[in-house]
Amino acid sequence: MRNVRMSLFHKCVSMLCVVLMITPAGFALGANKPFPQHTSYTSGSIKPNHVTQAAMDDAVRSKWNSWKNSFLKPAGTGQYYVQYNAAGETVSEAHGYGMILTVLMAGDDPNAKTYFDGLYRYYRAHPSNNNPYLMAWKQNSSFQNIEGANSATDGDMDIAYALLLADKQWGSNGSINYLQAARNIINAIMSHDVNQTQWTLRLGDWATSGNYNTATRPSDFMLNHMKAFRQATGDARWDNVINQTYSIIQSIYNGYSPNTGLLPDFVVRSGGSYQPAGAGFLEGPNDGNYYYNSARVPWRIATDYLMTGDTRALQQLNQLNTFIKSTTNGNPADVRAGYLLSGGALVSYNSGAFYAPFGVSAMISSSHQAWLNSVWSYTVNASTEAYYEESIKLFSLMVMSGNWWTYEG
Repeated sequence: MRNVRMSLFHKCVSMLCVVLMITPAGFALGANKPFPQHTSYTSGSIKPNHVTQAAMDDAVRSKWNSWKNSFLKPAGTGQYYVQYNAAGETVSEAHGYGMILTVLMAGDDPNAKTYFDGLYRYYRAHPSNNNPYLMAWKQNSSFQNIEGANSATDGDMDIAYALLLADKQWGSNGSINYLQAARNIINAIMSHDVNQTQWTLRLGDWATSGNYNTATRPSDFMLNHMKAFRQATGDARWDNVINQTYSIIQSIYNGYSPNTGLLPDFVVRSGGSYQPAGAGFLEGPNDGNYYYNSARVPWRIATDYLMTGDTRALQQLNQLNTFIKSTTNGNPADVRAGYLLSGGALVSYNSGAFYAPFGVSAMISSSHQAWLNSVWSYTVNASTEAYYEESIKLFSLMVMSGNWWTYEG
């Protein structure tokens, strides 16, 4: 009798395991790449070495839970959005952040897939007027499109990349075909967010005339995203965009910031070459400086090197690291929230949007180990800030801890 009971027990356990494995959301077994991942980055790159891996993972979890509780909100039945200001508004940039983060935290956060699918449904409910697969860039607290129902390239790119990651995380045989959804928006990005004469990333699907048509934004230089888009679609035109993007990085670095490696918020084309935008080009007096858009550049560009080993931006990144370590005397508290491309500080205050990404760029060489350790500790222990700063700090911690992973077709 005891043997019969044990046999039934083992059968029940086996059945339970099967159920857990096919559950579409919630359980670690339902995620193919559950957090933490401990990815092996490019040979010669480094991570913080003054804390344990477990401590780094816990720091990411803590920041994720804080971010989620502060900014990830329900938006009606079956939908979620990312609240980016006190007025309850959101933008597609924030939405892309939310979609990537929920994929990366799957397997650890039991609601990750529920959040992701809800964010996906919100994105589909707010299409750009120019292409239904791109996202209208801004909504108010009533979830109505405001300030023009057109797209912003950074939001479109992060949403597309998140969908590729979702295909790897959960597969595409459920209620949402993540891979097909990704290909739809990637193709829309190519047709509407890319200038196919210059092969540059536009500012959005609206930027099709005048100086805006040939302008680009270095914080959109998500090279690892673009390489994934090339893999997922087989569209060789992405090679043109990737090559041109590297060329612009080198051109701006050589011509305007050889002593700092800083890139401006906006780049414009004039006389056949690319240069920093003038003051008031789109957002304000610092459009041609290293300001709140380009604060993300060290994270965006260095991540591609860490994942692929592509050295075409390595010189610029090394100069960037040399400059920031020197100007702060190795103290992250002395990073300033904005710089002239020549290196002069624009303001006297600090911001997590600026210091945290320098931890990612520091990972490219062991010569930056002490600086990386300092940035890690300063970021983990810093006071809580607003949505933008907290988002960038979380992404930076994710990469620094070795928990970023990439799409492979």
